[in-house]
Amino acid sequence: MITGTSQADVAILMIATGQGEFEAGYAKNGQTREHALLAFTLGVKQMIVCVNKMDDKTTGWSEKRYNEILDEVSKFLTKCGYKVAEIPFIPISGWLGDNMIERSPNLKWYKGPTLLEGLDLIKPPKRPSDKPLRLPLQDVYKIGGIGTVPVGRVETGVLKPGMVVTFAPVFVTTEVKSVEMHHEQLEQAGPGDNVGFNVKNVSVKDIRRGMVAGDSKKDPPMPAATFDAQVIVLDHPNKIMAGYTPVLDCHTAHIACKFNKLLCVINKRNGEVTEVNPKSIKSGQAAMVEMLPSKPMCVEAFSEYPPLGRFAVRDMRKTVAVGVIKLVMRKDKDGNLTPSGTPTVMEVSPNAKPEAAAAEEEEDGGKKKGKKAAA
Repeated sequence: MITGTSQADVAILMIATGQGEFEAGYAKNGQTREHALLAFTLGVKQMIVCVNKMDDKTTGWSEKRYNEILDEVSKFLTKCGYKVAEIPFIPISGWLGDNMIERSPNLKWYKGPTLLEGLDLIKPPKRPSDKPLRLPLQDVYKIGGIGTVPVGRVETGVLKPGMVVTFAPVFVTTEVKSVEMHHEQLEQAGPGDNVGFNVKNVSVKDIRRGMVAGDSKKDPPMPAATFDAQVIVLDHPNKIMAGYTPVLDCHTAHIACKFNKLLCVINKRNGEVTEVNPKSIKSGQAAMVEMLPSKPMCVEAFSEYPPLGRFAVRDMRKTVAVGVIKLVMRKDKDGNLTPSGTPTVMEVSPNAKPEAAAAEEEEDGGKKKGKKAAA
């Protein structure tokens, strides 16, 4: 779900209307909440909500049940950060096909768009072709008679034959001889294109999956010495302290990174700082963290290159957190550091503390109150 969501432009949130089904998905640890929050965190700003299974015996095409769900889900999506006024809530029956393509006689009370019309109303996002080139490598092949062919998806910028590209984090620079997509030669490749390109005088041993190709003359990619990221902990059994080193999945790279310093805890609803230099963070909390890659790694600030600025944190064979990179300390060939992105402003908001504490108490099910009483 996370890999797919990090590349998506639009999310369709499916909600089951059956008695007990909606309630299970919408419970504190339900999938409906988790997926909506993840989609927003990973940068999916457009959403369609499908109120599905309207034909269910317990629902019976009921407008009352639809309004009840619309009310509840609207509140939560607003908390996530979505503009609910722009989100269509479409009652459908996927099983019978009602309101998917054609209007349904069973839902005469509903006047909004069908699912197909809702998809047509989505605004295509602006593709970042005006930015400098970034192409994370998915694989590198050695093809007899041609040579070394790296393969990957152009995330930003354009790739043309004759360009001089640099591969980060290894500082290998070479010329692109040709660019191909589906065995056809291209004059140029833009964002979203999966291409293979032939490069001169580079061995298959020099470059590998997870590296990033960029234009050597226009903001070439560089390794990250450290980077600051906003991380939301989704599901971790223990407290996360400085020194924790899980694997980060960012674009095509999978590299262990250390939580070097916990900078501050923030309120994930409005971004206000609630605590500076915390000892630990736990499930449900959001924090700014300084990360230290265990091996050379190329990532970018989300504000500069969004597709290279989102990541998932995996540990114990599941996703424990997601994050967005705010600031990268780029390291050039001589070891000089230059910042890219926006630095973190750490000021504790005067009115943020009570809300964060209240939210935590609510999430802990009043455990803290019990502890206080015992003390």
